[in-house]
Amino acid sequence: MDLKISGKCAIVTGGSRGVGRGICLALAKEGANVVINYNSSSEAALKVKEEIEKIGGKAIAVKADLGNPEDCKKLIDEGEKAFGNVDILINNAGIWPKNWVEDISLDEWNKTIDVNLTSVFLTSQAFIRKNIEKERPCKILNVTSQAAFNGSTTGHAHYAASKAGVVSLTVSMAREMAKHNININAIALGIVETDMTKKALNEKEDYYLNRIPIGRVATPKDIANIVLFLVSEPASYITGATIDATGGMLMR
Repeated sequence: MDLKISGKCAIVTGGSRGVGRGICLALAKEGANVVINYNSSSEAALKVKEEIEKIGGKAIAVKADLGNPEDCKKLIDEGEKAFGNVDILINNAGIWPKNWVEDISLDEWNKTIDVNLTSVFLTSQAFIRKNIEKERPCKILNVTSQAAFNGSTTGHAHYAASKAGVVSLTVSMAREMAKHNININAIALGIVETDMTKKALNEKEDYYLNRIPIGRVATPKDIANIVLFLVSEPASYITGATIDATGGMLMR
């Protein structure tokens, strides 16, 4: 199947590691030009950029604080400046803090909401404004979690709340933006092998495996393959949907 991604510009927030890195590489292999967003050290982002260039792809790394509207606008502008257009936005950046409800400080709560939800709104808003101005069709994919539907069982209530917000925001934006030929969907993840989940998997691997009917933890490549389809032209009749990619951990 021709996904018709080649030549398009895809922006991936949190693209320097884990699922984000996997998505960046998969997009590049399909011929997309990739904007790798990062917020701290540039080392990991530049490494992904080098990996993409080794396979003949094109990429830039852009530092942006996604809680800052001006930085979000800069991220979109840098993508357009480098590649002439911005066609795909994948809101992947996120954190997974652990604390029980009685111990979550307001600062920890606010940071979780800011990184996991507010950043999705701000980056999407900048991307949408740019493409409405240019009268360009485009696609947004927001990364959410099975916890948005099941809640948390292991001390991540603030994470679950932020990801539930992403689902609702996705539906609302999709309704508003359909008239502009902008598709907006979400992908709900279960447990994926990344730096963010490494400690939890080491400590309670059996607990997580017992919740996954397929019987294994996802790899970033598993997720990236699904993402490719959701941002492709063949998926253009899908909007406002949250696709479950959890190995059966979430079934609806």
